[in-house]
Parts: sequence; C-alpha cells; structure tokens
Amino acid sequence: MSKRAVIVIDLQNEYTPAGKLPLTGIEAAVANAARVIDDARAKGIAIIHVRHEFAHGEKPAFTPGTDGVLIQPEVAPREGEPVVIKNHVNAFRETPLQRLLDEQNVRELVVVGAMSHMCVDAAVRAAADLGYAVTVLHDACATLDLEFGGVTVPAAQVHAAMMAALGFAYATIRSTDEYLSA
Repeated sequence: MSKRAVIVIDLQNEYTPAGKLPLTGIEAAVANAARVIDDARAKGIAIIHVRHEFAHGEKPAFTPGTDGVLIQPEVAPREGEPVVIKNHVNAFRETPLQRLLDEQNVRELVVVGAMSHMCVDAAVRAAADLGYAVTVLHDACATLDLEFGGVTVPAAQVHAAMMAALGFAYATIRSTDEYLSA
C-alpha cells in the first residue's frame, strides 16, 4: 500500500461568511475536513496544510499579515504539521509541496479544501500529472457562484462540474463518509 497524505488547501478565514470571498457551503466543508484531519492524526497519516497569500498584496484578498490569510481554527495545523505558503493557484508551483511529499515517500493524496474550481482543481491536476494517486473528498470542498457571459452559475453547479471533470481523468471522487468508512 502506498503512503498517504491529506492535503488541506486554503481553508482560510477569507472564505468564511465574514471574509472577502465567502463560499457557499464552507461551514460544512470545513466540518468534514476537520473529521478527515482528526482521522489522519489518529492513524498517523501525514497532513500538509496549504495557505494562499498574494506575495505583494496585489489582490484585494489573501493579503499577508491579515486575518483573512489565517487557516480556520477548526482545521488549523498542529505542531509538526507543515504549512506550505503559496502565491499561485497551483499548490505545487514554486512551493516545497512536492519535495515534502517525496521526502515522506507519499504516493497517495487525499485532497480537501477551497475553492473547488480553482486551487483544488489546479492542485489535483498537477498532482495527477506528477504521478500521485489522488482522491478528492467532494463534501470537504467548497466554491462560489461564478458568472460567465452574463449568466450566473450557482456554486452547486460549479462544484458539480469540477468534481465531474476531476473524476473523469484525474482523481477518485468520494464523500467524507465513504472515505472514513473504507
């Protein structure tokens, strides 16, 4: 069996209802992610937290030094759990994430986090391209409504489309309950 790690992507204060980019369903996603993290801690499975910051404050969110960049308390890292700071959508781009995984001989990733259509998507595709077996826990991820061509696409549809796309060729898509009961 391959060594596994849980990757917790961007479950930061910026995505809460009080943040600058509130996500639909973020509370449920964080609650499920917390269950997965607790399970990983109990089983000695590696956990790597990813935190987004815009390096030069060039965007109106994820500004270094603000409360918005902090990881939500329910899923906050404990001592010894690495936190990868990223300045791009893809958690592997210009970060030590792959090195951390390779140093621990990790070959399987379980991904939870935000946003489904951006940072989760980018990390999952990159991980699969790098040869990792990836499982995404769909109910431990969240996103928001998007707009294209004057049409608002509800968050539930954005999320479903992303999970369907990732499940087609990049990852196994499971619920938190399915994962925890396996």
